[in-house]
Amino acid sequence: MGWDHTMGFGGGFMWIVWILLIAVIAWLIVALSRQGRSSGEPSPREILDRRYARGEIDKETYERMKDELD
Repeated sequence: MGWDHTMGFGGGFMWIVWILLIAVIAWLIVALSRQGRSSGEPSPREILDRRYARGEIDKETYERMKDELD
């Protein structure tokens, strides 16, 4: 008894399954990459970091506010 050509990775409609699997993975990658920047607005932590970097708040205030955000 030999190997049935309709079984395994290349037989039948298995190529459709592989294409669908690749499409789903690509969709997930795109969806997850858009999730973090969907609103376009900076997060509260980013705003805090920018204020500290510009010198608007001192280190003590920065640390206290950072702890409150976390």
